[in-house]
Amino acid sequence: MLICTAILNMSTNNTDSSAIKRIGVLTSGGDAPGMNAAIRAVVRSCAYYKIQCFGIKRGYQGMIAGDISRLGPRSVNNIINKGGTILKSARSDEFRTKEGRKKAFEQLIEHEIQGLVVIGGDGSFTGGMIFQKEFGIPVMGIPGTIDNDIYGTSHTLGYDTALNTVVEAVDKIRDTAISHNRLFFVEVMGRDAGHIALNTGIGAGAEEILIPEEDMGLDRLLQSLKRSKKSGKLSSIVMVAEGDKIGKNVFQLAEYIEENLPDYEVRVSVLGHMQRGGAPSCFDRVLASRMGLKAVEALRDGISANMIGISDGKMIFTPLDKAIKGESTINRDLVRVSEIMRL
Repeated sequence: MLICTAILNMSTNNTDSSAIKRIGVLTSGGDAPGMNAAIRAVVRSCAYYKIQCFGIKRGYQGMIAGDISRLGPRSVNNIINKGGTILKSARSDEFRTKEGRKKAFEQLIEHEIQGLVVIGGDGSFTGGMIFQKEFGIPVMGIPGTIDNDIYGTSHTLGYDTALNTVVEAVDKIRDTAISHNRLFFVEVMGRDAGHIALNTGIGAGAEEILIPEEDMGLDRLLQSLKRSKKSGKLSSIVMVAEGDKIGKNVFQLAEYIEENLPDYEVRVSVLGHMQRGGAPSCFDRVLASRMGLKAVEALRDGISANMIGISDGKMIFTPLDKAIKGESTINRDLVRVSEIMRL
C-alpha cells in the first residue's frame, strides 16, 4: 500500500524526483520507424539515472494483462536500426473502460511502476491522459506516427523515414511512367493531413499534389493535366494523400481522368503499409534518442501529462490535452513551392 500511496500523491508538476524508481514504457497505435530507438533511449536513460525500466508489451492491452518485464541496457542491443517495435502494439477496447484501466493500474502497482512513457499518437495520448487523471500515474508522451499530424512538434518519429521511403518508391515509379508515357496516381498515407504527400511530391518532382488541406477540385486537376500534356509532358506523377477529398478514392479519380484524357494511360500505385516499415533514418534515430532521454528526465523532474516535441531543433513540452486537441498545420510556403514547380 505504501507504493500506491506514493503514486497517488504525485503532483503533475511537482513530483519528488527521488520518488521515481521504476518507469514503464509502451508503444501503442500504429508502428513507426524510430519507436525501437525511442525504447532504447528510455531504457538506457533509466539505467544512467539508476531507475529500473519495465517494458510493457502490446500497449495498453498488455498493461491490463500484466505482460510486463524488466529491461536493462543489454535488452535493447542492436534495435536502434530496426523498424517496428520490439514491445509490439495493439488496440485495446478494454482500456477504454474504467474497469479496464483499473486492471491496468493494479498491474502497475503489482510491479511498483511509478511513471509511464507512452510512445504513440493522439489516441495513445488520450488513453495516457485519462489514466493519469484517474489514478495519478505520471505519464509522458513521445509522438510516434509517420503522418506527422500531432500538434506540438515539427516532426514525429517515423515521419522522416516515411518521406525517404516514399521518394525512393516514386523515383522508381517515374522510370516506368517515362518508359510507357503513363500518368501515375501515387497514393500515400495521410488520412487527416497532407504532410507526406506535399513533401514527397516536391521531393520527387510530382506534377500535381492532392492533399486534404487543399481542395483542388476535379475540373482544376483536369485542366492542369491538359496544360501539362500540351506543354510536351508525356508522363506525369500525381501524389495523392489518402485523405484527399476530390474523389471517393484514388481509383475513382484515376477512372475520371482516363475518361476525360484518353491520351493518357493511367495507372494507380497505393504505397500502403510499406511506408511504415524499414530501418529508421539517421534523423529519426537521433530524434528518438533525444525524446527518450527527455521523457525520462521529465519524470525525474516531476513533469508529467506532457508530450515531448521538437521545435527549431530544441526539445519542448506540450500538455497532452493540447497535443490531442490541437491541429498540425500544413506549411503554406511548401504549397506555394509545389504550385510553381509544377510548370
